[in-house]
Amino acid sequence: MTAGQDDEHGKAPLTAGKELQGLRVWVVEDDPELLALGVEDLRWRGAEVLGLASAEALYRALAVGQCDIVVLDVGLPGEDGYAVAQHLRRSADIGIVMLTGRGSTHEMAHGLSLGADVYLVKPLDGDLLAAALASLRRRLRPAAPTVPVAHLAAPPASGQWQLQADGWNLGAPNGAVLALTSAERGFVRALLATPGQPVEREALIAAVTDQPWDFDPHRLEVLVHRLRARVRNGMGMTLPVRALRGAGYLWMREAA
Repeated sequence: MTAGQDDEHGKAPLTAGKELQGLRVWVVEDDPELLALGVEDLRWRGAEVLGLASAEALYRALAVGQCDIVVLDVGLPGEDGYAVAQHLRRSADIGIVMLTGRGSTHEMAHGLSLGADVYLVKPLDGDLLAAALASLRRRLRPAAPTVPVAHLAAPPASGQWQLQADGWNLGAPNGAVLALTSAERGFVRALLATPGQPVEREALIAAVTDQPWDFDPHRLEVLVHRLRARVRNGMGMTLPVRALRGAGYLWMREAA
């Protein structure tokens, strides 16, 4: 039974299920009808949902925002779901649920090997998807270790940008602290190791993935755009990173 349908006694549910309350889910599906139905059902269950029709639309959204879990159709136009899952696993710490009509053991093993956390076969029951999302939320690793609240109230002693909690938190001169994903951690650590000096794209890619030979350079741009937005929105500051045409990126030194 989907949201809004009558039950077997002819009565509609009185209240929406809220088992996914607060969970940010992005659904990538090229079939408009299936996308609309999926988005509606997940919203009814309390999730914050964004519907996207292609891998390109997903990458654009990731450049300016973030989610907790991506529900990804395998049969997308252009870049298929397998390739997308592989890119996401290397560039972002988010949950990945793959949906497909191809339910063979080989297909499922292939999707899981490329980075999917859950592999579900269509036609899909809404209750099953909701249960999978709720289970995945419980299993997702926290973005980063937290630091005591007392440490967040005052600016760093140096008054400079710095990494904290073994590099999992970025501290700003104004005292704000941002939890980093593993890819962001590698990127920032590489730049802060030589502030004021350019770091080549190849070196940065090697810092954010353990398979740099198979990493799409466009993912690095997505990571930088997303990190800029997170720093601006979450810390109230501008990330002091400059892109250098043909030479990578550099971390700009603070004024003396």
